[in-house]
Amino acid sequence: MDTFVSVIIPVRNEEKHISECIDSITSQTYPKENLEVLLIDGRSEDNTRKIIEKYSRSYSYIKVLDNPRKIVPTALNIGIKASKGDVIIRMDAHTYYDKNYISKCIETLKNIDAYNVGGPIVTLPGDSTLKAKAIALATSHPFGVGNSKFRTSQKAQYVDTVAFGAFKREIFDKIGLFNENLPRNQDIEFNSRIRKFGGKIFLNPEIKSYYHNQSTLKGLWKQNFKNGMWNIFTHVISGNPLSIRHYIPFVFVISLIMSIFLALIHPAGIFLFSLIAVSYLGANAISTFKIGFNHGLKVIPLLPIVFFTLHFSYGLGSLFGIFRLRQWEKKIKN
Repeated sequence: MDTFVSVIIPVRNEEKHISECIDSITSQTYPKENLEVLLIDGRSEDNTRKIIEKYSRSYSYIKVLDNPRKIVPTALNIGIKASKGDVIIRMDAHTYYDKNYISKCIETLKNIDAYNVGGPIVTLPGDSTLKAKAIALATSHPFGVGNSKFRTSQKAQYVDTVAFGAFKREIFDKIGLFNENLPRNQDIEFNSRIRKFGGKIFLNPEIKSYYHNQSTLKGLWKQNFKNGMWNIFTHVISGNPLSIRHYIPFVFVISLIMSIFLALIHPAGIFLFSLIAVSYLGANAISTFKIGFNHGLKVIPLLPIVFFTLHFSYGLGSLFGIFRLRQWEKKIKN
C-alpha cells in the first residue's frame, strides 16, 4: 500500500460514462495519499471536459491534461511522461472498476513475476435493449472473441495481453512508450514488446472491471471493421504481435469470397461455399443455444445476427486494411 500509483485515463467525448468511471476510482480502497489520477482529454466536444474539471477541483489527486492529437496512444504517453508513480495503471473511461482494483493490481505485481497485470472485464450491455444484451453476451463468449482470456476466462494465468493493465514503471524505460502510429491496438502491440523483451503478463481474476459495450449492430460493425483493419497495420509495424484469433475472421471472409468466385467457374466452388457456410452456421447455432439456455431464450433470435456481424465486419476490415496498406504506410512516413 506504500507504492505510489499513477492512474492514466485517455478521455474524449465520454460524458455518458466518465462520472461512473471516476466515482469508481475515488471509491478505491487504495490510500489516496499514494495515488494520482491523470485524465488526458482529447479536446472533447461534449460536456466531458466540464465534468472532469469539476472532479479535479474536488479531489487534489485528480488532474486534467490536454491531448491535442486526440488519439489514445498520445494520451497514454502524455500521461506516462507527466506521472510520478512507480506503477502506472492504464484505465478506460468507458469502464468502471471494483473498489479493490488498484490494491489487487499492486498486490499481484508484488507477488507475481510480471511487468503487466490485469483482470477479466465484465462486458455490460450498452443500454437496456435486448439487442444490447445480445451484443454483450456475444462479445464475452469464446465463439465471439476466440481465446481472448481477459474477456472469457476466470482463471489465474499468464496471457498474451490484458485490458487496463498495471505496469511496472521500469518497463517503459526498457522498451519505450506506446506507439503513436497506432490509434488502435496500441495495448496489444505494447504487450507484444513486453513478451519479446522476455517479460510476462498476468491475468488475476480478482482484478475486475466492467465495460459498457456497443448497443447497436451499426456500432458493433463500425468498431470491429476498424479493429480488423488496424490488425493489418499493427502486423506491419510490429512484425507479428497478434494472436491467431485476430486473423480467423479474415480467413473466414476471404474463404467465403474465394469460394463464391470459384463457384462461377467450377462446381467445386459451390461445394466449398456450402461447406464453409454450413460449418459456420452450425457453430453459430450451437453457441447461440448454449448462451440462450444460460441467459434467457429471448436473445436466441438475435445472437446469430450479432455473431455474424461481429465476425464478418472484423474479417472485412482486415481485407480492407490490406488494400489500404500502402496508403497508410505513406501517411505515417509523412
